[in-house]
Amino acid sequence: MSIFDLTGRTAVITGGNGGIGLGIAQALNAQGCNVSIWGRNADKNKSAAATMSAGPGKVDTQICDVSDPASVKAAMKATLDTFGRVDGCFANAGIGGGGRRAFIDRTEEEWRKMFATNLDGVFHVFQAAARHMTERAEAGDRFGRLVATSSLASLFGTARNEHYAGTKAALNALCRALAVELARHGVTANAILPGWIKSDMTAGIMANDKFVANVLPRIPVRRFGEPTDFGGIAVYIMSKASSYHTADCFVIDGGYTAF
Repeated sequence: MSIFDLTGRTAVITGGNGGIGLGIAQALNAQGCNVSIWGRNADKNKSAAATMSAGPGKVDTQICDVSDPASVKAAMKATLDTFGRVDGCFANAGIGGGGRRAFIDRTEEEWRKMFATNLDGVFHVFQAAARHMTERAEAGDRFGRLVATSSLASLFGTARNEHYAGTKAALNALCRALAVELARHGVTANAILPGWIKSDMTAGIMANDKFVANVLPRIPVRRFGEPTDFGGIAVYIMSKASSYHTADCFVIDGGYTAF
């Protein structure tokens, strides 16, 4: 069973009220997976849930600030009270960019804020989910999927966004380590790594001849894909404007992780 095949199971989606997170929530719900959307904005949570009203899976929403451990703990308890279990956890916490100032001009506050936003939320959510999944494993129910969204910045770097690249590289390393640690519990850890495709969101970049000639060939885009393709590849679900695309990954001790 691939990480995107959660038919009849329950998944938590953080940041599931827009963009990547909403795409993942819709894909899982359409296959019959119950979905619990965790977000800080009640109205956005409600709007996201409404887009899945026709799906066969049940939908729940929880107010949650993923940077706050107490909020994550409360959201996990509420989700378990509703569905009884959590089988998948898709963490889409984080921010990108943060301005175009050079590394030597960054303040410590900017650096710490970027790391806290991109890493702390994933840590808190993954830890809560992993505790639940390993407790189930000890009772003989070995199953769990932890998935975080990464970035090509973690492989290729990015000028004037080096602090963002650093957080995403750390996220990849976390998923690789978790893939090894949690494999004995039947839990896989994955970092979903995107490539580039032509879309409304990337039109400006694609219009840059130097980018197309010098940078694009070095980015490991493989082909367009669907969630059901997941096996030896990673699937990255973006907004409708960007559609689906895939990148390579490899297997460590039973867990898929980004390469």
